[in-house]
Amino acid sequence: MKKILVTGGAGYIGSHTFVELIDNGYDVISIDNLSRSKASVFEGVKEITGKAIVNYPIDLCDKEALRTVFAKEKEIEGIIHFAAYKSVPESVKKPLMYYENNMQSLINVLELAADFEIKSIVFSSSCSVYGNPDQLPVTEATPLKKAECAYAATKQMGEVVLEDAAKAHELNTLALRYFNPVGAHTSALIGENSPDKPNNLMPIITRTAAGLMDEMKVWGSDYDTRDGSCIRDYIHVMDIANAHVKAMDYLLSDTPTPNYDILNLGSGNGVSVIEAIEAFEKESGQKLKYSLGPRREGDVVAVYADNSKAKITLNWETKYGVNEMMRTAWAWQQELLKR
Repeated sequence: MKKILVTGGAGYIGSHTFVELIDNGYDVISIDNLSRSKASVFEGVKEITGKAIVNYPIDLCDKEALRTVFAKEKEIEGIIHFAAYKSVPESVKKPLMYYENNMQSLINVLELAADFEIKSIVFSSSCSVYGNPDQLPVTEATPLKKAECAYAATKQMGEVVLEDAAKAHELNTLALRYFNPVGAHTSALIGENSPDKPNNLMPIITRTAAGLMDEMKVWGSDYDTRDGSCIRDYIHVMDIANAHVKAMDYLLSDTPTPNYDILNLGSGNGVSVIEAIEAFEKESGQKLKYSLGPRREGDVVAVYADNSKAKITLNWETKYGVNEMMRTAWAWQQELLKR
C-alpha cells in the first residue's frame, strides 16, 4: 500500500479524508499538534475503517521535529497538506500569527519533501483567494483580487510558494481551492468539532438548533444579493475528501502531470446564508432563532465555483446535495450531545 502523510489529520477535512484514503487502499499517517483539534477523532476514524491512525503530535513550524518524522517514515509517497489556521475573524485580529504559522509550516513541509524526494503533494487552498470576484462562477483562470483577510492572503501566498517549489524541485503538485465544506460522515462518528468557538456557518446553525447557543447572527443583510446575505458554495465534506483521494491517485499515476496545477472544488451552486438556514429548518424540523447583524470584516459578498476542470482532470463528481449536507451535520451534532 502506498503511504500518504496527512498534515492536520485530526482536523475536519483531514479526518474525513483518512476514511476515503483507507477505503481506497492507502496506508496513512498523520501529523497534527492538536492545537485546533481533538485526538478523539482518530477513534471515530478507526470505528469506521477498522484502521488505527498513527499521529505525530508535533508543530509543523518546528522543522527539526518534522525532519524526525520524515526520517522515520521513509516510505511516504505523497503528502496532503491541510494543516493551517483558518478562522477569518481571528486572522483579521491576529494577522502575524497567521502569516507565521501557515507560511512557515508549508515551507517546512516543502523543503523536507524535496530533501526526502517525495514528489506528490496536494495543497489545501481555498476559494478565499478570489476575494470579491467581478464575475461568477469563478474559474481557475479568474483573476485573484486583494485578499480580504490574512487567512486568505496565506492561501494566495501558499499557492505561489507551492508553484515555485514544484518547478525548482520537480514536484508534482495540486492546489485544491475548495469552497465551503459542510456536513459530516454518514455514520455520525466524525464531523466538525473544533475546540474553538465556531466561526463557520454550519456548526453555528447546528449548535443554535441544539440549544448550545441562544441565537445566531447573520452577518450582513444589505449585500447586493437576492436576500441581502452572503452567498457561498457549500459542498459536503465527503465530496471534498473524495476529491483529495482522486487528486493523489492522479499525481501518483503514470499519467504525465504538470509540476503545478489548480482545481476548484465546489458544488457549482451559490446558496445564501438565509437559504442555508431555511434548508436546515426544513430538513431537521428545527426552528432556528437568529438575528441580522452588521457586515463582518473579512467576508466577501458572493463566491461559487465552476468545477468543470476538476471533473475532467480527476473524473470527480459531487454526490451529496444540500439536504444531505444538512441531515448529516444535524446527525453529527446530535451525536455530540449524546457524548
